[in-house]
Amino acid sequence: IETVINRPYEFKVRRRGRRNGQEVTGWFPMAKGVANLYRYAEVSLAANGRYLDALSAVDDPQKAQQHLINIGRRVRHNGKSFRGFNPVAKMDLQLFLSVLRGEYSIMGFRNRNIRIQLFPQTKDPNTIRRQSSRVSRLLKLLHVHKLIAKIPRSRRWRVTSIGHAIMSLFIKTHHANYSNLAMVQGA
Repeated sequence: IETVINRPYEFKVRRRGRRNGQEVTGWFPMAKGVANLYRYAEVSLAANGRYLDALSAVDDPQKAQQHLINIGRRVRHNGKSFRGFNPVAKMDLQLFLSVLRGEYSIMGFRNRNIRIQLFPQTKDPNTIRRQSSRVSRLLKLLHVHKLIAKIPRSRRWRVTSIGHAIMSLFIKTHHANYSNLAMVQGA
């Protein structure tokens, strides 16, 4: 497994630079060049590790089978009740498929990435706002079930290792058992 970084500016590197006319040390966009090879290696190694973890979760479902039963149950978090996931529901399946896309393994995903996957494109700002709010609630649901985690100091999320295992098994179970049934519309 190897990683090729074609657009390094999407990644950050800690270095000295100018902000508001002052020389500061901080996180700046990574530039192409030999000076950042160590950071290229760090980013690539982390991406390869996450990719291998995702693949191992698919191959060894033992860990996920224990948690698969709990994913269908309600969860209480900070005094609020959150629903479980339904293996027959089309929206839950589409949500898991969207979150597990390989392109989000490196940098994570944002609300907009998932919204584009789940809902048809529209130009209406009110519709976009409602869809974005719905995705925010779905991300919170995934978070309270410990399937995704927030990337610190960003608006991005990443799938946890147990999340990879559980959602992969959920998708596999759905396709094995429910692919012939008419899918239930629901969220």
